[in-house]
Amino acid sequence: MCTVAEVKSYFRSISEKNRSTSANYLKPNKNCNLTSWVSGCEPGWACSVGPNQQVDLQNSKEIPARTTKCQACCEGFFCPHGITCMIPCPLGSYCPLARLNETTGVCEPYLYQLPPSQPNHTCGGANIWADFSSSIEIFCSAGSYCPTTTKRIPCSNGYYLSQNKILEEGCFKLSSCNSNTATQNMHAYGIMLIAALSTLLLIIYNFSDQVLTTRERRVAESREAAARSARNTANARQRWKSAKDAAKKGASGLQAQLSRTFSHQKTSETDVELLPPHSTTSSMAVTSSAAPKEKGKEPSDLMKMMHKIENDPDIDDNFNVENREKSVTRKMPKGKQKNTHTQIFKYAYSQLEKERAQQQENKNLTFSGVIRMATNTEQRKRPLIEISFKDLTLTLKAQNKHILRCVTGKIKPGRITAVMGPSGAGKTTFLSALAGKSFGCTVTGSILINGKNEVIHSYKKIIGFVPQDDIVHGNLTVEENLWFSAQCRLSDDLSKPDKVLVVERVIEFLGLHSVRNSLVGTVEKRGISGGQRKRVNVGLEMVMEPSLLILDEPTSGLDSASSQLLLRALRREALEGVNICMVVHQPSYALFKMFDDLILLAKGGLTVYHGSVKKVEEYFAGLGINIPERINPPDYFIDILEGIAEPGRSSGVSYKELPMRWMLYNGYSVPLDMRQKMENFDVSSKGVNSANETDPDGSGHKNKSFVGELWQDVKHNVEMRGDKIRLNFSRSKDLSNRKTPGVFKQYKYFLIRVGKQRLREARVQAIDYLILLLAGACLGSLTKTSEQTFGAAGYTYTVIAVSLLCKIAALRSFSLDKLHYWRESDSGMSSLAYFLSKDTIDHFNTVIKPLVYLSMFYFLTNPRSTFADNYIVLLCLVYCVTGIAYALAMYFEPGAAQLWSVLLPVVLTLVATQQKDSEFLKVIAKLCYSKWALQAFVTANAERYHGVWLITRCGSLLKSGYNLHDWNLCVLILILIGVISRVIAFFCMVTFRKK
Repeated sequence: MCTVAEVKSYFRSISEKNRSTSANYLKPNKNCNLTSWVSGCEPGWACSVGPNQQVDLQNSKEIPARTTKCQACCEGFFCPHGITCMIPCPLGSYCPLARLNETTGVCEPYLYQLPPSQPNHTCGGANIWADFSSSIEIFCSAGSYCPTTTKRIPCSNGYYLSQNKILEEGCFKLSSCNSNTATQNMHAYGIMLIAALSTLLLIIYNFSDQVLTTRERRVAESREAAARSARNTANARQRWKSAKDAAKKGASGLQAQLSRTFSHQKTSETDVELLPPHSTTSSMAVTSSAAPKEKGKEPSDLMKMMHKIENDPDIDDNFNVENREKSVTRKMPKGKQKNTHTQIFKYAYSQLEKERAQQQENKNLTFSGVIRMATNTEQRKRPLIEISFKDLTLTLKAQNKHILRCVTGKIKPGRITAVMGPSGAGKTTFLSALAGKSFGCTVTGSILINGKNEVIHSYKKIIGFVPQDDIVHGNLTVEENLWFSAQCRLSDDLSKPDKVLVVERVIEFLGLHSVRNSLVGTVEKRGISGGQRKRVNVGLEMVMEPSLLILDEPTSGLDSASSQLLLRALRREALEGVNICMVVHQPSYALFKMFDDLILLAKGGLTVYHGSVKKVEEYFAGLGINIPERINPPDYFIDILEGIAEPGRSSGVSYKELPMRWMLYNGYSVPLDMRQKMENFDVSSKGVNSANETDPDGSGHKNKSFVGELWQDVKHNVEMRGDKIRLNFSRSKDLSNRKTPGVFKQYKYFLIRVGKQRLREARVQAIDYLILLLAGACLGSLTKTSEQTFGAAGYTYTVIAVSLLCKIAALRSFSLDKLHYWRESDSGMSSLAYFLSKDTIDHFNTVIKPLVYLSMFYFLTNPRSTFADNYIVLLCLVYCVTGIAYALAMYFEPGAAQLWSVLLPVVLTLVATQQKDSEFLKVIAKLCYSKWALQAFVTANAERYHGVWLITRCGSLLKSGYNLHDWNLCVLILILIGVISRVIAFFCMVTFRKK
């Protein structure tokens, strides 16, 4: 028997042999070397120590001398080549004595030959165990079990046996196992699982949004009932008021008539003597004076109840005159919270009906009515914002070209200011400058907020900016879009019923009641009309009750009726003190008259007019420019500034002079280059260039070389990117006095919104699951499990397939919503809440997708590792690649991100599985997530190989660079890569904005 020192020497030689290409024998030792080579050194033979020599089997330092009594190795033991002792074969191996094949001269089944020139030497026992490729017969073959190392029994029907088994394993129910089979046939389970998953996917595919539809229908029924009840209450209140006014009028007339009658009788009937002298007068006095006395003292119960009906919106909706006392007692207590949908909607619609009635009364207000409306303390007051600007000039850094120049004026609260001008006049640039969104430009001049030099971003919580594009979530309904914006941007102190009231008011003002429960729609799925979508785009900013509302072409693409509806809604906002500034393109005359002020810009960003809409025609008439009959004034002004229409010949004014005329008219300072042009205009108008066609200081690209221009452009691009990054990470002082919901509340709101979006996109998710299911079935069927490599080939394909499919699916989470995120983050919503909500909802896919894939792959390949081990590794892998996909989606455009998602899994897996001949490749491989995923899969499988596999699996893992004890480390590294990639993705999201 080998001592510990001999076993260690053997295993050390095995380890070194696996690392090199040396011959198949051990290193020289004390008994087998160049000077001493006995027959026991041959394969399958062993020797004994001397008769008087004591051997300590636990000795791990010294190899004893074994050179006597050499003979064949015993059955059940193996004697390696180059060592003279026996090592017992572990359970699970089959080590019979070898037999000589006379034809080939090989000792079967161990494939070693007899040594030459030794006629007495015979075949011994086993000679090698650890090398799988050259000792396949030493294992108990598949389909058989070996209760001892010298006995092999074929398995019977109903059992299956993989290699190196010592007992039979029974097949599962519904699976089939023939005799001498190595695996059980589990196709029945696969068919059942496919049927179940297919049924589930079909249900999800066809009934995904049924839950939301049912809930929306129930809420709509509550809303309609509340609206109907509020209308009935308003009508009852109006009828009661009319009856009260009629009763008052009739009572006054009757009192006057009775007074005249009694006074006439008192003066004319002086001969009445039948009654006592004071009885008639006293009774008359009581009749005529009872009502005034009581009225002067205290109102009656009827009058009290009447005032309650008029002033209390929460009075019972089923009020009637006969049951007035009961209705008053059923009034909702003041301290009671409105929590149910019915209560909230009743409150909102009763307030709306009250506002309608108030608007109707305001049409014929007396002076006292105006005073009462102005001093109403129940209405919430918005803070006023007035923006004044002086000599506002924007110059492109790259081209040194003016896009806005010397603009002076102010926009006032409570007024609607229209910004008009031809294409290229800098209208959108002007709005961007006011909103603090002018990048890549040098800004000169001053912008004051309420007369103070404050940063506009300090007021972003009460500033609404409506972009030119309709950036609205297409997979949400109209009401859901508006409600989400109201939740995240209204004051956190505002109660839910008041927020519902704000949303209901905006829906009514914008005329969206008929489509409130309709999906907005996307390019692939038709939704509401374009005009309705435009109004929803505006409503997203109206529901947050802004003090300053900036709109970029809100009427573009709308017909006249829709435009007037939108302007009427904005007019109501202006009546509450909102400062509204909007860009419009050639509005109709009726629409033009709805504006209060006008800013007219010429090409080059020069001001032509800034003032009241009512005085614009008077101003141009003073210049000799009269509007022809039947011509829309805005169209005529734009045509003049475009150079299409010529001003009147009698005026002697060119359209290029108009900006200078405005500066001189208001006494503004005129830049030097414009003064020179003004002098030329006075002499002749020929050869005059507009201000934006030449550089004011002559420092353009004229005298620069190509390399110089390229370097200047690169420099300006870097500076612009730096400005954006600084703006994204800058924190200005909040001066809006509005406390919006914090990160956790916004996270809750985002979570609800993303959950609804995912439910409506369940069909796309079902298709992802189906593709993953087919991938698992195909790879599981085509992959042949190899005992030598512990299934590494199948796991390699798994890492590539799952990474590729999950990355492409995860790109949709952020690639398709970039515009929406940019708009929401600019309005002050939390970027962290947005990112975490998306990631949280995607965790559902992270949990489900490994189950879908393994339901096919695992049962078709039948690895030795457990289903739980494979699921944990695959779960961590999906979490890891999802984070990488987030980073790709944030940094690249959608097309490039998809290409990287396809290339990365393939390239990284190839790098991780190649032989590493240099330290550099080893370092690169350790950075590949696929290396750690594959190692976790293989080691989880290798841990289930016992007995005879102990040395074999160690040698195989060592050759691949894997460690059997690193499974936990691999899982942790996958999770760590997923976390780091998410941090990088979030940094890219808040840093790299749109160009």
